[in-house]
Amino acid sequence: MNHRIVVLISGGGSNLQAILDAMAEGRLPAEVSLVVSNRSDAGGLDRARTAGVPTAVVSHHDYPDRESFDQALIETIDPAKPHTVALAGFMRILTPAFVAHYRGRLLNIHPSLLPRHRGLHTHSRALEEGDEEHGCSVHFVTEELDGGPLVAQAPVPVHANDTEASLSKRVGEREHQLYPLVLRWRAEGRLLLTENGAELDGEPLGPGGVQMTADSL
Repeated sequence: MNHRIVVLISGGGSNLQAILDAMAEGRLPAEVSLVVSNRSDAGGLDRARTAGVPTAVVSHHDYPDRESFDQALIETIDPAKPHTVALAGFMRILTPAFVAHYRGRLLNIHPSLLPRHRGLHTHSRALEEGDEEHGCSVHFVTEELDGGPLVAQAPVPVHANDTEASLSKRVGEREHQLYPLVLRWRAEGRLLLTENGAELDGEPLGPGGVQMTADSL
């Protein structure tokens, strides 16, 4: 049985495209059974349709509060029977009820080396604070914003002449390598969330998860 992934997006869907490309190239033994966006104009919806993947739009504007929006999300996602729900630039803070419903199946990719620079505007903050190293992280989602158990991180050096745009581009390239790899671990049954935290191949992962270099991606 194929490992089914539902991907949640809000924007252009570059990480979604990386996932779809990895599947097409045989690097990710899974299928995207549904792509859901909270925005009808999200460019990632066109990427999904081009790949023949079903799509759905659940607009947060149609609901009076986060709880009712998240319940509508659950009712949209569950018929696709996902083994994994992958947040890929989904710009909504999820309720505890949603997180609990998909506990152990909910992953997110974040453009920083967590726990540094949780939240938004990570690239500009890295530059403002003089970071020598930046990057991206994949983690299991818990109720704590960008605070769930780390699975893997991929660093990139910060260059003296970097701008927010140049740094964002390099981090994005790492994201497109890292997320399909972590999803492969999920599809192969190697990556689990247990009472002891994230485990890969039955071994607990350390606080920073697996540290991936450019050569290992």
